[in-house]
Amino acid sequence: MTKNFEDFPVYLKSLELIEKVYQFLKSKDLEKEFEFDNQIKRAGFSISNNIAEGSEYNNNKQFIKYLKIAKGSCAEVKSMMIVSKKLKLGEEVLADEIINLSREVSSNISNFIKYLNANIEKPQS
Repeated sequence: MTKNFEDFPVYLKSLELIEKVYQFLKSKDLEKEFEFDNQIKRAGFSISNNIAEGSEYNNNKQFIKYLKIAKGSCAEVKSMMIVSKKLKLGEEVLADEIINLSREVSSNISNFIKYLNANIEKPQS
């Protein structure tokens, strides 16, 4: 039974993360921070898009490759939120929510990778 990526809890959680990022970017302090805005959006989209793209290969090894990219993008979102707090940009409470959510998504991706690794077909000898 093949599931659609839209049904994966980790995909749904990644959408929640990008929604929070957009909410964060509505802050007046970030109106002229075009590079920050663009980069964090790209990183956020990369998470959900790589989960979606990897799932379409119907191959656990390929899927894992894309999940690792998504996991890296989680770290990028988290790093940018840490920087925003250091620079006192945006709402700190919301930045903390995004940091925690990116950790949760990253952890969920790690668990998904473990599951897929355990279910990779072994060549018969």
